[in-house]
Amino acid sequence: MRQRISLILAVGLVLPAMVACSSKAKNSEVSAEIPSASIVSVQRGSISRTLSLAGQFEAYQVVEIHPKVSGFIRKINVDIGDRVRQGQTLAVLEVPELTAQLAGTVAQVAESKDEIVRAQHEITRAESNYSALGADNARLQAAAKAQPGLIAQQELDDAQAKDLASAAEVDAAKSALAAAQQTAEVSQADNQRVGAIQGYTRVIAPFDGVVVWRYANTGTLLQSGTGSDSQSLPVVTLAQSGLLRLRLPVPEDAVKYVRVGNEMQVRVDAIGRSFTGKVVRFTRNVSLQTRTMETEIDVENKDLSIDPGMYANTQLQLAHVSNVLTVPVEALVLRGNHEVVYVLDEENRIHERAVQVGLQGSQLAEITSGLQAGNRVILGGQEKFEDGERVHPVFTRQPSIDVTREAGGEIDLHNEQGSEQ
Repeated sequence: MRQRISLILAVGLVLPAMVACSSKAKNSEVSAEIPSASIVSVQRGSISRTLSLAGQFEAYQVVEIHPKVSGFIRKINVDIGDRVRQGQTLAVLEVPELTAQLAGTVAQVAESKDEIVRAQHEITRAESNYSALGADNARLQAAAKAQPGLIAQQELDDAQAKDLASAAEVDAAKSALAAAQQTAEVSQADNQRVGAIQGYTRVIAPFDGVVVWRYANTGTLLQSGTGSDSQSLPVVTLAQSGLLRLRLPVPEDAVKYVRVGNEMQVRVDAIGRSFTGKVVRFTRNVSLQTRTMETEIDVENKDLSIDPGMYANTQLQLAHVSNVLTVPVEALVLRGNHEVVYVLDEENRIHERAVQVGLQGSQLAEITSGLQAGNRVILGGQEKFEDGERVHPVFTRQPSIDVTREAGGEIDLHNEQGSEQ
């Protein structure tokens, strides 16, 4: 009896254990049949594409200052490296023959003024003579009418002729005055011309700048720079270095992104300075030799801390979007001419969904349509799964910011060869 009871108890204990083991094995088998898939959630983020470019600073203007007249340098006031202001006298020329010419024009002006005075006096004399002769003629004509035959006809004719001649003399005197006035205007204009040329003996700075080279010394004979002779020697070369041009060769495939006002990050390693600049102009022409387009940034340099010829490394932002729906690039699958992603539903089943892709970086891609924030998409290995298949999701974290830097050439000052990196 005891043996039967013990056997019943043993069977009662072993049977639940066997059932539990069987259930665990079955669940393990089902779990093994569902594949795992790495997934990410669609989230909002920002994507940027930048281009690294090496540029070179150039003075805003560089001008060789020539004298307008030929002469000897009497005094030169500047040397290389000097800062000058607009209107400052750089050098003074000595032109003796020009001084004599100016004195001659002054004498001509004085002579023409005297001629005007003489012509005015001649008009006064002629008008007085005309008045007297006219009165005599009038009296004789009146007497002849009152007493015919009293005055001989010859005398009447002579009086009338003198009256007409005196009138002509008045007109001639007035014409002489007009000619004298015109001669005076010509003399005055010639005097002003020579005076202006005399002013050119002072070589003036056309703008604020720095003297980058000096060609002449005291006593040097300089030819005027008004001719086409390119061999004429300048006084100095002046560079406008308070404002610089940073020139950048933008590759052909990036030209479409260049716009006036584009911000660029600039780093000048030679002086350890970084700042933000803006594109102010570009040539709108791609060089046939280099396949690049020259682009310029204006850089204030009032303290002259940047020297023309220095290099700068820049970052040109080609494209940027923020607060947009993003997925990792690995989540995209190309189907024909459009992109698709594998989306999981609430039961973790896969559904292929077409999407519209906007800006694409190295890690993230912008989704303009087809997905919503919070959707779960498979990340990589999509060829292993089929539409409608159930998977076991394994969440993977993704970045929310993607900055893709494309190399267009940089200058490494620490490279011994100084080559572009």
